[in-house]
Amino acid sequence: MPELKLVIDTQVGRIDKVLGNEFNQYTRSQLADWIKKDLVLVNGQPVKAKYAVKSGDVVIITPPKPETLDLIAENIPLDIVYEDNDLLVVNKPEGMVVHPAPGHTSKTLVNALLYHVPLAKINDTLRPGIVHRIDKDTSGLLMVAKNDIAQQKLQQELKAKKNLREYIALVHGNLVEETGTINLPLGRAKTDRKKQAVIKDGRNAVTHFTVLKRFVNYTLIKAVLETGRTHQIRVHMAYIGHPLVGDPLYGPKKTLGGHGQYLHAKTLGLTQPTTGEQLKFETALPEYFVKTLQGLQPLDDGHDLDILKL
Repeated sequence: MPELKLVIDTQVGRIDKVLGNEFNQYTRSQLADWIKKDLVLVNGQPVKAKYAVKSGDVVIITPPKPETLDLIAENIPLDIVYEDNDLLVVNKPEGMVVHPAPGHTSKTLVNALLYHVPLAKINDTLRPGIVHRIDKDTSGLLMVAKNDIAQQKLQQELKAKKNLREYIALVHGNLVEETGTINLPLGRAKTDRKKQAVIKDGRNAVTHFTVLKRFVNYTLIKAVLETGRTHQIRVHMAYIGHPLVGDPLYGPKKTLGGHGQYLHAKTLGLTQPTTGEQLKFETALPEYFVKTLQGLQPLDDGHDLDILKL
């Protein structure tokens, strides 16, 4: 990749945040990694992520060469909820990884998509068309870009927090509140690189939740993302004492087994990149999720819920 140059004019603040705003074709985690590897120089010198840029600073980024990994188009069935010339909306099953990575190069959503249609190419070579991700064991709706312009517009909308993203989650314990907002910054856990955690200098993260139904020892909630950080719902709910049922990273060992965390991306709203039309999509809970709920003992909490309509 060619060098990227930025002369700081009026922007001030931490360099990782400034670069995230300026070069939104890259993820914040990518940029943070490049800063750590001294691939970002300010006035010819490497800096830390917390460096505060000043007017007149010259920033040079030398992106690493993209990993060479042959992506294989695989004839894997897809549940395509919507498709036009710019994008697809896919209902990803639980257990499917979104995109390939070294050591995991096949049977991902990207492998399946490549068999179906050409994808946008402005992402790195491992994530063509991917606008946002959900975890392997999270099911539900994802938007995928078919061309570069659509990719840019969808990512900009996501960054501006204009998308509607609603999840259904089953958590441990009984929430006292009917509704609530969790506004706690998230970042990589210092004790375990696989985990995210609530940390003082983390990235802003906001989750809104509403109780749908209480059961003995469990609560079914709707969680609405205002931001979209890695593992956001899982970490936020665990932090307030109500980890997701089945969560192997943030939940208790004694839980309902079988399918990882019980989390489903049910509703997705977006703007069609070419026409500007507002689109909204919904998908039903997976069968295993419904069967688990039917096996729980409901509480008389005032919520008259038809599980089969979720």
